[in-house]
Amino acid sequence: MDKIALPAAELWTKMILMFAIPNCDTVKKARKFLELNKIDYEFIDFKKSPPTKEQIKAWGDFAGELPINKKGMTYRKYKDLYEALSMSEQIDFIIANPSLIKRPVLIQNNNVIALGFNEEHYKELVRAH
Repeated sequence: MDKIALPAAELWTKMILMFAIPNCDTVKKARKFLELNKIDYEFIDFKKSPPTKEQIKAWGDFAGELPINKKGMTYRKYKDLYEALSMSEQIDFIIANPSLIKRPVLIQNNNVIALGFNEEHYKELVRAH
């Protein structure tokens, strides 16, 4: 299936922040999509700048649950331990183990606009702006 670059959206005036891990394949796809569509963003590496408790909570509010990548190796490794923790302890555990976070997380104007990469959702974001 051919992928067509969408026109850059003029109203994306506020910088998008991408919270992620650079070597993640899903993140690589998201970065490629944004770059192909000439969408500027600032990349923030979870491992170098871990998210705060407030950020994790906000991302969880957007997702309807804490933003965990349940398909990832880190979650599978720590699933039993993680599931036994209280919500507050889970957040601390996520901060200490950022590989658990579903990624990338896109933020614009202090609001989560995407969690994970879904090409159709990203296309909708570009069209809407």
